Amino acid sequence: MTSVESLFSELNPTADFVSLRYVEARNETVRVRNDVLEPLSDQLDVGAMITVAHAGGLGYAATSDVSASGLRQALERAQTWAERTAGRSVVDFSSIEMPTPSGEYRTDVRQSWDSVPLGDRIALLKQQCAALNLGDTIVDRTASLWNTATTTRYMDNRGGRYVQEQHMLVPYLEVVANKGTETQTRTLAGRGCCRQGGMEILDAIGFRDAAPTLAEEALQLLAAEQCPTGTMDLVLAPDQMMLQIHESIGHPLELDRILGDERNYAGTSFVTLDMFGSYQYGSDLLNVTFDPTRGEQLASFGFDDEGLPATREFIIKDGLLVRPLGAHTSQARAGMEGVANSRATSWNRPPIDRMANLNVEPGDQSLDDLIGSVERGVFMATNCSWSIDDSRNKFQFGCEYGRVIENGELGAVVRNPNYRGISATFWRALSGVGDESTFEVLGTPFCGKGEPNQVIKVGHASPTCKFSDIAIFGGAA
Repeated sequence: MTSVESLFSELNPTADFVSLRYVEARNETVRVRNDVLEPLSDQLDVGAMITVAHAGGLGYAATSDVSASGLRQALERAQTWAERTAGRSVVDFSSIEMPTPSGEYRTDVRQSWDSVPLGDRIALLKQQCAALNLGDTIVDRTASLWNTATTTRYMDNRGGRYVQEQHMLVPYLEVVANKGTETQTRTLAGRGCCRQGGMEILDAIGFRDAAPTLAEEALQLLAAEQCPTGTMDLVLAPDQMMLQIHESIGHPLELDRILGDERNYAGTSFVTLDMFGSYQYGSDLLNVTFDPTRGEQLASFGFDDEGLPATREFIIKDGLLVRPLGAHTSQARAGMEGVANSRATSWNRPPIDRMANLNVEPGDQSLDDLIGSVERGVFMATNCSWSIDDSRNKFQFGCEYGRVIENGELGAVVRNPNYRGISATFWRALSGVGDESTFEVLGTPFCGKGEPNQVIKVGHASPTCKFSDIAIFGGAA
């Protein structure tokens, strides 16, 4: 990596602005299915992206050849594109003063992935896979660990420099039960129990104890009645709140989407620029922060991929929409403050506005308080299906697990629980926010956006929340 910085200096680029983002990413996966070890996966991906802004134009080029000649060719291609786009882009890049970052970021790892022998990792997964087997109606069982170690080195021709080392672990358990024509699945938060750190994450999320409970719940779902249908209260566990935050707050508030950049591919947004500072997005109980500084979350970092320093910012405060998820370039285009969220999936993609850690802040109600305030409703956990329109407004979500709530008490388990709503009004129905005792740090390793597509890791933390008068229904979503 130090040699890449020397090579960058030797390029001696003469454009107004030139940056190089060098990335080394290693992904290792160990997976046991139905007590059988599947082929191990160990991937190393290395490359660099060079970005050039000159005379109002912008160009970029990526290469896996990080030799002097490879970087020189990438620089020449990026310069050519900058020349071709000058005066033809919707953005005058000469008017945007890029950040000059300086610093380092490293994930706090207490027990590294490599410190645990491969044989021990395999033995752990075989043990958990076996613990998912509670009888003949269990027809499929999976236990896996996915570890990612990424080092990014950023440099530009104005003296900007940073280095980031991120270590991420995605533990996963899945059990499928079947009887006749009915099949039910329970997972460990649907891959939501992913964080930055090392093998200590397994103890933090209770990985070694979760399998029997998941299997028992899958069997309960086989015997359960369908979720009731009607307008009633809805209590969402953090692993479903994660999906709700992601789809109906995160994506509609991405500033490049609001500006129209995603319209032809991933859609637009019901949010418009004039809503910021005046629009009541949710009830006054709703407080949402963008927080890449929370070290254990999946998408924590010190700098985004444009070099903007990471800071914690309120996106929604007391229900009021206050700022978009827009990075440095989008902020300049829109003339408003945003956040440090310019992120690329790897060295071979340009950074775009992405969610990072987007969290609902805890309130002051215990789980008993939330359940006790419901006369008639349903508690739902763990997303299993989702559908939302291309403006991120009308949605329909399904969950793995549900329980009816009657007169302030949790009742019978119900299968195939679903609910629907409209983002523009759904969050105003927020009538209860759980306290720290209900708060969980979660995330997703699979958020897709951009053309060509980029799949990126996102963190979400949330308490359990209650919503009033929601359309709930049972059956296949």
